[in-house]
Amino acid sequence: MLRRIMKWLGYLLAAIIVIIVLFMLFFDWNWLRHPIERAVTDKTGRALTINGNLDVKLSWPVTRVQVTDITFANPAWAKQPLMFSIKRVDGGIRLPQLFERQFWLSTVKLTQPQVFLEQSPDGRKNWLLDRNQKDESAQAKIDRIELDNGHLTYSAPAQKTRIQAALSTRPTGPQDTGTANILFKAHGEYKGMPLNASGSGGTILALSDETTPYPINIKASIGHTQVQADGTVTSLTRFSAVDLNLVLKGDSLDQLYPLIGIALPRTPAYSTKGHLLHNTRQWRYEKFAGRIGKSDLVGNMQIDSSRKRPFLRGDLTFQVLNLADLGSPVGMSKQNTGISPAAAPGQQTASAQAATKQNKGDVLPGLPFRTERWNSVDADVKIQAKRIQRAKALPIESLVTRLQMRDSILTLDPLRFGVAGGTLAGAITLNGQHDPIQAKLNIHARKLMLNQLFPAIKLSKTSIGQVNGDFDLRGNGNAVSKMLASSDGKVVLLIDGGEISKLMLETAGLHLWEILQLKLTGDKVIKLNCAVADFNVKKGVLQTRTMLLDTEITTITGTGDIDMAQETLDLDLVPHTKVISPVALRSPIYIRGKFSKPAISIDKTKVALRSAGAIALGVVNPFLAIIPLLDTGPGKNSECGRLIQEAKH
Repeated sequence: MLRRIMKWLGYLLAAIIVIIVLFMLFFDWNWLRHPIERAVTDKTGRALTINGNLDVKLSWPVTRVQVTDITFANPAWAKQPLMFSIKRVDGGIRLPQLFERQFWLSTVKLTQPQVFLEQSPDGRKNWLLDRNQKDESAQAKIDRIELDNGHLTYSAPAQKTRIQAALSTRPTGPQDTGTANILFKAHGEYKGMPLNASGSGGTILALSDETTPYPINIKASIGHTQVQADGTVTSLTRFSAVDLNLVLKGDSLDQLYPLIGIALPRTPAYSTKGHLLHNTRQWRYEKFAGRIGKSDLVGNMQIDSSRKRPFLRGDLTFQVLNLADLGSPVGMSKQNTGISPAAAPGQQTASAQAATKQNKGDVLPGLPFRTERWNSVDADVKIQAKRIQRAKALPIESLVTRLQMRDSILTLDPLRFGVAGGTLAGAITLNGQHDPIQAKLNIHARKLMLNQLFPAIKLSKTSIGQVNGDFDLRGNGNAVSKMLASSDGKVVLLIDGGEISKLMLETAGLHLWEILQLKLTGDKVIKLNCAVADFNVKKGVLQTRTMLLDTEITTITGTGDIDMAQETLDLDLVPHTKVISPVALRSPIYIRGKFSKPAISIDKTKVALRSAGAIALGVVNPFLAIIPLLDTGPGKNSECGRLIQEAKH
């Protein structure tokens, strides 16, 4: 009996297998087209239409499906009636995931796809398959896509983005072993900036494949930024790994903000070439070389995205730093530097608006810092300049600093310039948590060589001495000019001994006889006892406490103010000779006017009266004409030591 039961069970099993085989061989899968259409429409609220043939090849765990002439409707809010229309679809459906109600395709080949992707201003996405298009889990998952000619459009009006791309398959011959067989071209608008791109990639798009690098070569322009990249990307939807040779060019580094979401400084035109790598949560731009304006630099940059905000770490070395290129980062306007403010095409940034308001004669940087972007990144970047190109009048030799950004607080500490054989060193803090910015500057000048400090002035080359000083200022403002215009603090400059050009001092005292002698015999140096310039700073005005230059033949004292808000000078210098000068037009020296164009003058009334007196006496007796021009001296020796000690405190 048992044998009979087993025998009949065998017959039954064989019959079932035969029925299944016959079903698979002769069943017309097209009978399922309308049930499938209804099921998709009921689930999504959007019509799926299969106008062509439906064929299924059952297998486990992946079943192959082929569909021709298929369309899928867009939701009512979309601008186009169809999300896609495809001439032919060949794909593999993962059955285990399908039983879990997940639509997962392993590999799908699309022939002549026409795809329209759109994101509404309220955040709905037409590729999400729930009825409200807001559930991120309600979308088809695709490991890899193989494309054969098609068009793709992406539209996001709220982001001012609309991109149209054309895809074509490059014919390959039997000898062609390359993998980059898809050619693409794209154009449109990205975040309000014009976009054009072209390139090539592998035939199979590895969207979610975490193991197979996808080869890509692209050349693109976005606004005024040009990008060239060649290499591989693993998982095009997640960018789990990137290995690209990257070339970047643009008008200013701050124009990269819409592309990378990280605030970079405003700069002149730049170009860089390096190696871009990405894995886990880190991006690295390694061994890059570049040019910013007329400055050459090399270095490494790294961005860690695992923190509260991206953390930028870098090490930059300027082989050559052109000082004019520092104008843009600190806010110099076009009039000051010849560099236009960085702005996207068709847009005028706050910086550009400020530039148009800045007076032509102003020299202090007037473009505002864009503090609304500072919260996008924390940073720790070391910067050094091996060689500095500069104007002849600027004796700056080197630069070393460490730039840090923490919670919108920017610091340059330490900040060290090599200047005139000495140093300017200290720290600058800009607190962007406040509006306007709270700024602190604490800089110390040490051992600046007097004969190198003013290289454009010939008379200074014979001078010997060391200049020391302190700059301690605090102010508020969103531009350097505003910070200085509101600043309080102290400025002190000291020279404790040295030598100085005699011709320079005789010229300051209007000692005509000595000037003529030195012009004939050549300049000489005389002992410099001391020089002190000590200012209190209140609301941007440098108020003179002590201004004195004392030598063995002359003492020059000064009074007045320097107004950083108006960028004006109002200084009086009075020379007091210590020796008798036979011909002198004694007069105070007045320094007035804007920083950009100071005017130096003398008291013409006093000079005219002294000259008139000389002429009148000359009529009576020619030898008496010299009396009004005689500077009899002696001026008193200044108390240099006491003044210097007071200025230091």
